[in-house]
Amino acid sequence: MIVLQIILWICVALVFHTYVAYPLLLKIFCKNKTSFNEKSDFTPNVSIVMSLFNEEDVIAEKIDTIINSDYPTDKIQLIIGSDNSTDKTNEIVRDYVNKHKSIEFISFSERQGKSNVINALIDKAKGEILVLSDANVMFDKNTIKELVKPFADERIGLVDTRMTNTGIKKEGISIQEKSYISREVMIKNYEGLLWGTMMGPFGGCFAIRTHLYSPVPVNFLVDDFYICMKVLENKYRAINCLEAVVYEDVSNNLSDEFRRKIRIATGNFQNLWEFKKLLWPPFTGLGFSFLSHKILRWLTPLFIIFAYISNFLLAFCYEFYFYMLLAYNFIFILLIADFLLKKIKIHNIFLRFITHFMSMNLALLIGMFKAMKGVKTNVWKPTKRNQ
Repeated sequence: MIVLQIILWICVALVFHTYVAYPLLLKIFCKNKTSFNEKSDFTPNVSIVMSLFNEEDVIAEKIDTIINSDYPTDKIQLIIGSDNSTDKTNEIVRDYVNKHKSIEFISFSERQGKSNVINALIDKAKGEILVLSDANVMFDKNTIKELVKPFADERIGLVDTRMTNTGIKKEGISIQEKSYISREVMIKNYEGLLWGTMMGPFGGCFAIRTHLYSPVPVNFLVDDFYICMKVLENKYRAINCLEAVVYEDVSNNLSDEFRRKIRIATGNFQNLWEFKKLLWPPFTGLGFSFLSHKILRWLTPLFIIFAYISNFLLAFCYEFYFYMLLAYNFIFILLIADFLLKKIKIHNIFLRFITHFMSMNLALLIGMFKAMKGVKTNVWKPTKRNQ
């Protein structure tokens, strides 16, 4: 019984650490921290690279936000690859190519997968700084300028943007997704300020020194995290720039987001195996942030399962654990309540947070097994825009 209690409380402690203690410690340690030195007049040549698949609804607006940027137009190179798009994406992009000499366009006749398209386009990049961005992520006028400022510091290898979500709706999971993303932005910002070890950018838009770009393996599903960890592996720093704001429609459909999270989870465990060596030594900023922010988060489904089994067995012997098990089971009752209330169009934000948390951990568990079986291709169906 002692062993069961040890297993239970270790699992509880690890989940508490990754979700509560670690972010709190970061906030405390960053209280008097200032951002890296930035030169307002630092304007290197920039190559913006995008991979598109059926983006006719958003690509024109996206290109317009780049063209209308306040960054010097003669220092922007836009490279676009279409991953065998079957809608009007290619036609729209070619219209822009005819009007703007700074835009280069390649249309692939077979699906490659996002990271493979990016890999194929990188050799065309002439800029000192590479900006990788998705079609549905819109820029502010000053996004590019703010994004490249930190690169005036030679120690900086990768800079992430501040993702701001649009399209918030009460009836889905967009409120919960927005809360999750906003919290992640701040955690990553703290990691960058403390150690320069931001644990992966949001793939929608980030910048990297061109010479630090590492081609993503052909079967890897999460390219942004791979690229970031390669930067850290090469002893450069990765940070988040809160002034570089971008806008993206947030996912609102639980089933669509669940499938996306499975894909991401599968890619996460690919990256865990690839970069496990960076966990050592464990008491460096890189090892501690990798373990606390990512690995424990990815393993949380296992902690939940082991804790429940231990709690269930202990409940037969100790009154305290019996009541603890009742509380544990009450969570599942709340999940059912949210499901039933949703059927009659009643949307409770608190209950939806529980649904969101548990479904995303189920996606992590599924992704873990998919990664163990092996991944043959990184071609995937993008999440529906503007849900």
